[in-house]
Amino acid sequence: MRRFFIAALTTAALATTALAAVKPFSSAFIIRDIAANGTLIHVRVGGHGPAVVLLHGFGDTGDMWQPLAAQLVTDHLVIVPDLRGMGLSAHPDTGYTKKNEAADIAGVLEALHITHLALVTHDIGNMVGYAFVVQHPDMVSKWVAMDAPLPGLGHWDDLLKDPRVWHFNFYGPDEERLVAGRERIYLDRFYDELSADPKRIDEPTREHYATLYARPHAMHDAFEQFKAFPQDAKDNQGFVAHAGKLQMPVLAIGGAKSFGAQFATEIGSAADHVQSAVIADSGHWLMEEQPAATMSAIEGFLAKQ
Repeated sequence: MRRFFIAALTTAALATTALAAVKPFSSAFIIRDIAANGTLIHVRVGGHGPAVVLLHGFGDTGDMWQPLAAQLVTDHLVIVPDLRGMGLSAHPDTGYTKKNEAADIAGVLEALHITHLALVTHDIGNMVGYAFVVQHPDMVSKWVAMDAPLPGLGHWDDLLKDPRVWHFNFYGPDEERLVAGRERIYLDRFYDELSADPKRIDEPTREHYATLYARPHAMHDAFEQFKAFPQDAKDNQGFVAHAGKLQMPVLAIGGAKSFGAQFATEIGSAADHVQSAVIADSGHWLMEEQPAATMSAIEGFLAKQ
């Protein structure tokens, strides 16, 4: 097992460094590391009221949710983790199936004594979120999923043939050597090719995440997220076979220049009651490209009775 923290830096020092380029969470949030499922998960917790959990994906960390968290914290208890091996969470050697990462989230919620929540997820966060909600359906009142499909479900096999997702199979020691010291170049590929307008992912944002993904083991662990997709596909197919489709309300948000309205069909492979929202003039990076429209869709859905 790798050490949980870099010996030369404390968690507090890392947090200060990581938040230099992206607006920090306000003093309404407490930042802490929570032991869960054999690892340590970096979590921002703030506010009072109905609980809402925000899960990020690749190319981001929990920092992506700061604008939404700032609005929700006035009348919600907001929980924003960094996923295992990403951001300022610990870097264990194993455990990157989404089923296991869902157990990380379950452990965080148990530590916070949260038994009922709404869920908002993006990218790989969708995959972790689905694995969580399908195993804990009584805990989740609503789910907002954003612009990334679920391994093994819907049109997943067709997606694997798309040359734009070559990164799903890009991992291993030689691939890590290629990216080492070039994390910014690698991440720029995603921001540039998967956005409607690359200029909307600004320079400070790119530098912020490049710094985080350049930390020891960070890119390796990001690759492990993709390496686990074949097992995630088997797990998801098993979930649907044994548990059926989700029954809580789900909002599927697609970027107009990315999955668009088709995204609701993808999530419909796992849930019966799916509403669709399409964010105009946006690609995959909804919170960076069109934050106001994206947050409006999310908040409107969460407010519905």
